[in-house]
Amino acid sequence: MVVARYSHGQLVIIDRLREMVRLAAGVAENGRIDKDVAARALACLQRFGQRLRDMHADSVRVVGTNALRLAHKKQAFLERAREALGHPIEIIAGMEEARLIYCGVANTMPNEAGKRLVADIGGGSTELIIGEGLAPLELESLQMGCVSLSERFFRDGKMSPKRFERARLACRLELEPVQAAFRRRGWETAAGSSGTVRAIGEAIRALDPAAPAITPEGLKRAIEYCTDAGHVRELKLEPITEDRRPVFPGGLAILAELFSALDIKEMRIAEGAMREGLLYDMLGRFRREDARERTVRGMQQRYHVEVEQAERVEATVRNFLEQTRETWRLEEPLAHLALKWAARLHEIGLDVSHSGYHRHGAYLLENADMPGFPREEQRLLARLVGAHRRKLTTEGLEELVPPWDRGALYLIVLLRLAVLLHRGRSTTALPQIDLAATPRSLEVRFPGRWLKDHPLSFADLQQEVDYLRLAGGFRLRVFSRRS
Repeated sequence: MVVARYSHGQLVIIDRLREMVRLAAGVAENGRIDKDVAARALACLQRFGQRLRDMHADSVRVVGTNALRLAHKKQAFLERAREALGHPIEIIAGMEEARLIYCGVANTMPNEAGKRLVADIGGGSTELIIGEGLAPLELESLQMGCVSLSERFFRDGKMSPKRFERARLACRLELEPVQAAFRRRGWETAAGSSGTVRAIGEAIRALDPAAPAITPEGLKRAIEYCTDAGHVRELKLEPITEDRRPVFPGGLAILAELFSALDIKEMRIAEGAMREGLLYDMLGRFRREDARERTVRGMQQRYHVEVEQAERVEATVRNFLEQTRETWRLEEPLAHLALKWAARLHEIGLDVSHSGYHRHGAYLLENADMPGFPREEQRLLARLVGAHRRKLTTEGLEELVPPWDRGALYLIVLLRLAVLLHRGRSTTALPQIDLAATPRSLEVRFPGRWLKDHPLSFADLQQEVDYLRLAGGFRLRVFSRRS
């Protein structure tokens, strides 16, 4: 965990907390999280939660990476983690993790001319990025990490040349599909982030104080040191701490194979990584440079969205949210943001086909690379867009992280009404529409003769009454206000 203060145009780190949990080692092949590992993780989050207790929700971001991406049936764990920490956990995709890592490295290293290769070795995945300045150009997330590889090839702690070769072969196979693209793109400098790379770099320096950076020769010397030691408990170099020893050989095998496959000559250690990237990404949001906003605009352009229609739907659904926010407990900032983005993107599926375009839009949102968006936010957007018209299905809502496993239905109802009322794509503004909500119902009141003067809209609303009732007993009532 990193805590920072923004002061005079700079982020100043005021606190760092780090605990080795090794959650990746606790995810079984069937995707279940081991109870003991989960308990260790929750205990850690409770300690971190004390430090965050008085911080405003807008100032905190918590992300889960590869281990939580792989885990199945994790809802109970995520709810307990949210309670322990006091903040929700966003599960981010591998490509988003890579983007944030590059953001952290680029903002904390000197600005140099030319392209930079960044490698980050985590517990369950390794991210590779080529970027220039602050912009990432090539992003990749690979299914190999220091914890998972150590569990696979060095589980009993024994280290030998044969084991290192088998581990490196597994890394070589994982790297093969991306090797050519990265070498073709090229780079001038290379940097390594994460505790694994730092520990390896410091171990190399302990073996050879004259070593200026991580090099192929230094990695070879580190592997020889490990195989001579024979067992992880015999790794006595000061940089290889007790909690780092069990996963050190796996990280070393990955980094050695990265150097070989990509022909890296020298790698410096970066100060920043994903945590710093999250800080700078949050800072961008405060400055109205939110990467998610850029992504939404880009998708509108790519899929030829009629922006004026999207803006009409957005204005209406925001008004509806204000009227129901308190009753439906939709105070979290994501409620407003998700409805705004869903309104802007609800028609992207039209670029595929008009028939069932809401389903096409949902598929695109769930599977596209969307820089800035955690996976759970993408999934929420996909559910909103996929359910914004026609027969309503609540399938998949229970898979969303709390509180959206329950709150998403309310967002869907509001979006459906806004889209329905703008079906005619008229530029004439809607009248004042009053909403009154209860936990399982919504009353919608229109002025005077509006419903009589708009018979198609009235027929659509009557159909919507049936759709919501059949989807789960939600009651929609439509009235005309007395003048």
